[in-house]
Amino acid sequence: MAKNNIILIGMAGAGKSTTGVVVAKIMQKDFIDGDLVIQHETGKGLQEIINTYGNEEFRKVEEKILSEISADNVVIAPGGSAIYYPDLIERFKENGVVVYLEVPFEEIMKRLSNLDTRGVTLAEGQTIEDLYEERRPLYEMHADITINTSGKTLSETAREIADAVTAYLE
Repeated sequence: MAKNNIILIGMAGAGKSTTGVVVAKIMQKDFIDGDLVIQHETGKGLQEIINTYGNEEFRKVEEKILSEISADNVVIAPGGSAIYYPDLIERFKENGVVVYLEVPFEEIMKRLSNLDTRGVTLAEGQTIEDLYEERRPLYEMHADITINTSGKTLSETAREIADAVTAYLE
């Protein structure tokens, strides 16, 4: 299989799904939203799974379903916690380019007005800032390319991703 997928990683609110659709259009690829695949496969919303079964069970479901995605020439937005699954990230890297959408914490907070319904796995007593600080080094470590989205429009970010991936693969 060619290394022609683009996998967007980053925090909830980083713009993975929104940007992913635009990148897919620019690069003439299909788009897969991991969160929507999970909802489709389980018949439940992400927050409903977390509230009913807990974070640990949600992560098992998430890892299993994301691991079953088998696609070629696509842009994938797997969800913010995908970086917790080393085997999954390794598979993504074998079949594509992993792009970290880097967004400053203050900007993430402005975008996350729906934290109670969004499907973010926070441990007991953990703040969104704690989660951001926990995940940031993992995103940085696993990324082939990092795109800082701060102060950029959706179109600018998508074009920068497309250009960076094209250059990376040359």
